[in-house]
Amino acid sequence: MSSDNVKTLTATFDTREAADLAIEHLVQQYGIDRSDVFVEAKGSENTAGTKPSGGDVENREGDGVRTDAALDGQLQVSVDLSLDDIDKAQAAFREAGARDVTSR
Repeated sequence: MSSDNVKTLTATFDTREAADLAIEHLVQQYGIDRSDVFVEAKGSENTAGTKPSGGDVENREGDGVRTDAALDGQLQVSVDLSLDDIDKAQAAFREAGARDVTSR
């Protein structure tokens, strides 16, 4: 992507499930190239978010919430995209429950 026409949009998510949903929308619904999308822990700790979701919800025995999930902070998703794609990427982030959507 030409750097003259590129912005980086960043958002934080409370769960890995929400971050994955945002990525899925960006790629499948809005046609953003997956190689332009990045996900990482917002802080320095390994994390799957701030609360259980998806596979972190129930243990294998089905009798309660797992206690081994790394719930050590929010996840950050960023995407490098053309200026023409800013609105649809913001929509994908918000639809998935993003917090603190920013661009630079």
